[in-house]
Amino acid sequence: MRPLFLALLAGAFAASLAAAPPAENLDAIPARMQKFVESDDLAGAVCVVGRRDGVVHESAVGFRDLAARAHMQKDTLFRIASMTKPVTAIGIMILADEGKLSPDDDVAKHLPEFTGQMLAGEKTADGVTLKKPIRPVKLRDLLTHTAGLANYPAGVSDVYTKRNRTLAETTLATALQPLQFEPGTKWSYSNPGIDALGRVIEVVSGQSYEAFMQKRIFDPLAMTDTTYYPTKEQFARLAVTYGKDKSGKLVAAANTLLDLPPNPKHPVPAGGLVSSGADLAKFYRMMLNKGELNGKRIVSEKAVEEMTKVQTGDIKTGFVEGMGFGYGFAVVREPKGVTSVLSPGTFGHGGAFGTQGWIDPVQDVFCVLLIQRTGLANGDASPMRQALQELAVGALKK
Repeated sequence: MRPLFLALLAGAFAASLAAAPPAENLDAIPARMQKFVESDDLAGAVCVVGRRDGVVHESAVGFRDLAARAHMQKDTLFRIASMTKPVTAIGIMILADEGKLSPDDDVAKHLPEFTGQMLAGEKTADGVTLKKPIRPVKLRDLLTHTAGLANYPAGVSDVYTKRNRTLAETTLATALQPLQFEPGTKWSYSNPGIDALGRVIEVVSGQSYEAFMQKRIFDPLAMTDTTYYPTKEQFARLAVTYGKDKSGKLVAAANTLLDLPPNPKHPVPAGGLVSSGADLAKFYRMMLNKGELNGKRIVSEKAVEEMTKVQTGDIKTGFVEGMGFGYGFAVVREPKGVTSVLSPGTFGHGGAFGTQGWIDPVQDVFCVLLIQRTGLANGDASPMRQALQELAVGALKK
């Protein structure tokens, strides 16, 4: 009996060793990121890797502020830019769960200013002819960037730096412009479309967009450092954004894409969040757990399923090859290039300053890369993202 017991014990021990992630892969993450700091490609980085049941790696390297020689810390805050988009989409799906809207609704059902929106036709020397589209824009078109909306016009296009207009005002400006293509037929990345979803949340919920998101997502998940409007204390922890000058040296970059001026009127649902690695880990764990974390359900399993499956069919989408789009999330259809280590069905989103967050439900792993770097050729295909994914997935792959 004793030999059998010892054999079983040995087998169990061997199995536990096999199940444990190779620590050397995860431990290599800081050193790998430090190489980007030493090559003057990054000032610093925070990396977080985890599974459904918790974080397995968190590290900070380099500097939050080069001029001040302030080191990067695990609680450093970052402008996550377009990583905000899936969070806004969660807000829409919460309202869908409650039966207050459906992705198949015409946008005009909730925002009457979209009623009768026309389609731009042939351009002539005298102007542009307008015609009626085959069908109106639906909420699903906004969620998947297939609505055909134009960019913000002059007088509104600087709202992300000035923050001087309300969501109602920018949404009206969007609705008054003609569509650029038939809804649902092409993919064109649309910040105004996601901002319009923020306005839908306001109209349908009867609350400000920011208040709804705080009450329904950030508070239940205890995302205490996730905000559209950082406090003075949070500003003190905000990483400086850097770009490269002509000589290739990292220099502080002017916030020409997205700024945080005093007393802003516009929260920027398409890209306005500031957050931390720890907070984003909570959000991604909630998604891995199909809408629930620590006994608190944020959104239904069905909503998560709809958000994280390809909704764009065979339409070619960005920002790397082999991708499709769900509701708010980019979805890996065919792993290749920077996504080659990920499973089909992996979903996530990047941000304009190089931030990345990706969830592989097949391998039960998520990766968060937080940097503040402008001028990358393609942040979604950056060598920083690829390095983190290769080490993390290599360690945790089932």
